[in-house]
Amino acid sequence: MKLHEYQSKRLFDTYGIPVPQGEVAETPEQAREIAARIGGPVVVKAQVLVGGRGKAGGVKLAKTPDEAEQRAKEILGMEIKGLPVKKVLVDPAADIREELYLGAVLDRAARRVALMASAAGGVDIEEVAATTPEKIVTVRVDPLVGLADYQARELAYGIGLRERATVRQFVGIARALYRVFVETDASLAEINPLAVVGSEHQLMALDGKIVLDDNALFRHSDLAEMRDESEETEAEREARLNGLSYVELEGNIGCMVNGAGLAMATMDVIKFFGGEPANFLDIGGGARAEKVAAAMRIILRDPNVRVVLINIFGGITRGDEVARGIVQALEEVKPSVPFVARIVGTNAEQAREILQAADMMTATTLAEAAQKAVELARA
Repeated sequence: MKLHEYQSKRLFDTYGIPVPQGEVAETPEQAREIAARIGGPVVVKAQVLVGGRGKAGGVKLAKTPDEAEQRAKEILGMEIKGLPVKKVLVDPAADIREELYLGAVLDRAARRVALMASAAGGVDIEEVAATTPEKIVTVRVDPLVGLADYQARELAYGIGLRERATVRQFVGIARALYRVFVETDASLAEINPLAVVGSEHQLMALDGKIVLDDNALFRHSDLAEMRDESEETEAEREARLNGLSYVELEGNIGCMVNGAGLAMATMDVIKFFGGEPANFLDIGGGARAEKVAAAMRIILRDPNVRVVLINIFGGITRGDEVARGIVQALEEVKPSVPFVARIVGTNAEQAREILQAADMMTATTLAEAAQKAVELARA
C-alpha cells in the first residue's frame, strides 16, 4: 500500500523529521487560500501515486496566491501516467543549496534493513544505481541493536557532509527514518530529496515516499485508513478484495498460478519459449472456486491478453476445485481468447476431466503448456 507524499511527510513530522509545513488543496481556490496563509513563494505539487510528476508538469512554482491558484488549476484534473490528479500539496518554497537522498528498504539477502544515502538526490535512485552506483552508500542494520550513530555518520561522511551541525542533524533524521520504517511495517521509506536549505545548511525532507506491507496492515488500522482506492485500477482493487497477489505486466499471455515461486517460474518458462507474460497472479494455497473465478475475471479484463495459461500444483489446493472455478469464470465472462491449463497433484484427474468436458486445452507439463500458450498468442 502506497502513501501519498503529503501522508508520508505528515508521518515523518510525527517522528521529528523536518518537513515543509504545507497543506493539501482539492480546488484552485483552496490552493490560493493556503498560499496566502503561507505568505511567500510556494510549490504546487500533484498528489498521485506514481513517479515522474515533475517531468509531467505536475510540480510548479508560484510566487503569489493568485499564481498558486492558476498553477493548481493547471495541475488538478491532469493525468500523470494514466492517473488523474485530484489533490495538490501546497508547500512553502525552499532555498535549496543541495539535494541528497536517504532511504530505507529491506535487504532480503542480508536479512537486514538497509539504509541508503546518496549525494545525487532529486532523481530516481534506480537511475543513480544504474549509471553511477558508486554514489550510493549503504549500511545494514542489526535488528537487535537498531541503527547505530556510527552507521548514520558513515552515511553522512560517505555522501560528503562535513559540517558538524549538519552531520548531527543527518544522524537524527536517519535514526528517525529507520524508526518510521520499522514501526509502520514498511517495505520502503525514502526522502528524495533530503535538501540542504538556507544559509544555515539545515536539512529538510522536501519529498517523501512510504510503501506499507499489506500483510501487516492489521496492526495499523490508522494507516490502513489512508489507502486511496481511487488510485487503484479496477483489477488491483478486485485482487486486493479477493486476497489475490496481482501485478499487471506488458505481455499478452495471462497467467494464473498458485504459489509465488511457481508463478515466477511459469513466467520464466513463457519467456524461455519466446512469449511475454501479461501479469503475475498468485491465487495462493487452498483457493476455492469463487477465488479462481475472481482471478479469471481480473486476467480477462486486460485487453492485451491473447491467451491464458493456468498452472496449478494441487497440494493444499484441490485441482477439481480450481477446474470448477475456471469453468464458472468462463460461463460468467464468456472470453474470446483460448486457454491452456496444466493441473497436477491433488485430484488432477478429476480436474482434467472437468476441463476437457468444457473443451479446454490441457497439458501435462509446464513446458508443454507454455509452448502451446506461446504458439496461440502468436497465432
